[in-house]
Amino acid sequence: MPKTYTAPAAFNDIAEYIEIPLQPVESNQVAAIGYDAATKTLAVTFTRGLGSIYQYPDVQPEVHAAFVGAESIGKFFGEHIKSLPFKKFKAPEPASA
Repeated sequence: MPKTYTAPAAFNDIAEYIEIPLQPVESNQVAAIGYDAATKTLAVTFTRGLGSIYQYPDVQPEVHAAFVGAESIGKFFGEHIKSLPFKKFKAPEPASA
């Protein structure tokens, strides 16, 4: 039986984008992670679908710390983050020099 895939989420043009610095991580699935403590927003980019930033609101600092420190970041994402509500944004264009 052929494998079925979920359609990609649409970009969010209504919600306000929060600029959050991202740090690259060692993972086959997750490219970079960032966190804004003031708004408790977790930002994630993936190794596939570059050009998209997913922002997860209302993520506790302990969850962010556990995510960054996880032995398997991809497994942690699948078990603890993936099912959370998110907003998907196009990655901003790099500033020209």
